[in-house]
Amino acid sequence: MAITTRPSAPGGGAPGAPAGPAGRGTAWAEGVERLRAAATTEPGRLRIIGAVLAALVLLFGAVAVWEVSVRVTAAQDVVGRSQPLSADAASIYRSLADADTASSSGFLAGAQEPREVRQRYEKDIANASRLLVSAAANTGAGGESRKEIALLGEQLPRYTGLIEQARATNRQGLPLGGAYLRFANEQMSTVLLPAAQRLYEAETGRLYTDYDEARGWPLAATGAGLLALAGLVWAQRRNYLLTNRVFNHGLLAATAAAAVVLLWLTVGQTVARSGLGEARADGQESLKVLNDARIASLQARANENLTLIARGAVLAEDKKSDKYDVDYAKNMKQLDAGLARALELADDASGRDPVSKAVAGVAQWKQRHAAARDADVKGDYELALPQVIGGRGHENSSGASFDTVDASLEQAVAHEQKQFTLAARDGLGALGGLVTGSAALAAVGAGAALLGIGRRLSEYR
Repeated sequence: MAITTRPSAPGGGAPGAPAGPAGRGTAWAEGVERLRAAATTEPGRLRIIGAVLAALVLLFGAVAVWEVSVRVTAAQDVVGRSQPLSADAASIYRSLADADTASSSGFLAGAQEPREVRQRYEKDIANASRLLVSAAANTGAGGESRKEIALLGEQLPRYTGLIEQARATNRQGLPLGGAYLRFANEQMSTVLLPAAQRLYEAETGRLYTDYDEARGWPLAATGAGLLALAGLVWAQRRNYLLTNRVFNHGLLAATAAAAVVLLWLTVGQTVARSGLGEARADGQESLKVLNDARIASLQARANENLTLIARGAVLAEDKKSDKYDVDYAKNMKQLDAGLARALELADDASGRDPVSKAVAGVAQWKQRHAAARDADVKGDYELALPQVIGGRGHENSSGASFDTVDASLEQAVAHEQKQFTLAARDGLGALGGLVTGSAALAAVGAGAALLGIGRRLSEYR
């Protein structure tokens, strides 16, 4: 009987087998084939399950560390960088507005400017200059903030130069001093204060961006945690169905580690969101309203002074009314609205009391201003002047009322700043240790999962 043979494939392999350099398949194909072969036996399946579980737990830990790190950094920026920069920008605005108010008050006092008024002006200018240097050092390169800081640094010396010219001329008793002062006020109103306002808005916008980033829920980490827990629960249920053993200590430890990380993440982020939300709603929003109210009061006082200095030389758009008196009325309306809103936002007696005192001071201020304005309109400048700037025998001036309002608002701002700092630090503290803890527990969980599977594998040896 004849024996026939079938031709072998080139290289001695089986017919139709994929050919490689030595008649073997690619490494990927071989790996897939081995994995498929391993999956046909229980020990092989266990090895695959163990590797997948360890990878899921490690993935959960890595994603949790990444997302929490981003939120911790943003919360740290809220507490230590963006909010202080926003507060400094508001202080720059207040200092500039107060310097303008002090300069006009000193001018009204005549050639012998009171020392305390001069010192207040110099303190305001020095504070604004210092804060500008600090803001330039801490704000990011480029951007809107850097541009406004440069503009303020360039224009502030020009403003102070005009004030010194106004003072020097006023000491000589020349009417030109009033023109210098009005021009300085125009520079402050049209250049310096708008630049300071834009700087404040830019820094506050950055603060709110940091808020949103710090309070954002870690969705990826939560999803990875739930996936890891689901895989571990499935593996333990499978183990129970095959062996009738309720617990596998390694898998149970891995499940506990993943559950602790997920619970810690959930509680920590919830508390952090609450603290940062309180800081924003009860602290930063109140600070913004109070700062706006204080600025309105400073502008109102400057316009009240300039009304006496200009003596009707500058008219409003209607060509009939005094421009500075019209601006004063507008500022007082803004102040009333701001104080009403501040009372709504105040959530304790320490916050409400100074605002209520400021409201009473504004009512008194309006009455005294009306009396001074009536005397000025009638041409009695000598009577109107002490009713505005005060002095011996005229302690009940509109200037004294302004000082009450300003001091009360300063007290309210200090209280709200303290409230903000406490709430924001509580929010940041809730995330403390979470980065390190997540990494450590994820490593423990992955190791425990491998040990638990290894215990099952030992039964096949």
